[in-house]
Amino acid sequence: MRIGTGLPNQVPNMRPHVVPAWAKLAEDAGFELLTTIGRQAYPGLSDTVALAAAAAVTDRVELVSAVLLATTWPGALLAKEVAGIDAISGGRLTLGVSVGQRPDDFVAEGHGPGGRGARFDRDLETYRKIWNGEPIGGGPNPAVPEGTRQIPLLFGGFVPAALDRMARWGEGYIGGSVPAAMAAPGFAAAR
Repeated sequence: MRIGTGLPNQVPNMRPHVVPAWAKLAEDAGFELLTTIGRQAYPGLSDTVALAAAAAVTDRVELVSAVLLATTWPGALLAKEVAGIDAISGGRLTLGVSVGQRPDDFVAEGHGPGGRGARFDRDLETYRKIWNGEPIGGGPNPAVPEGTRQIPLLFGGFVPAALDRMARWGEGYIGGSVPAAMAAPGFAAAR
């Protein structure tokens, strides 16, 4: 059995300096996983920032976003961001992703809740290309350093499209921050 704990990145009005200290303490206590919760419109710390902070102060604990709202980001920028976090961690990042559902989390211009499923499908291809070192944006340069790996993806969500993405692109399924009885049907469908 592997035991993990969550980073307090989405505790209301949390103090950001707590996250790296929490991560180091959790690793020293023997936890095997550290997770984050993704929200944009909430007075917490972004999951990418929390994961980067944890990566910088730990050596062995696995880092997992549970779940990052991928469609609230431009795909190329998210791919570059998480590749950097993964590199800092020495390859310990697993990216749990979902399309998101709360309208207030869609704060980036051109990345609203409408069409997020189709956008996510395109972004998944973009992630793979960027992590393979292919040039982006029509220029000659790749977005990431040579040796960047394909970051493992876990998919969350309760709709058939999430399970289809999991089967095509992912390593597995991840449940949301809900009671076990609410998450169980998603895991059963993923199996």
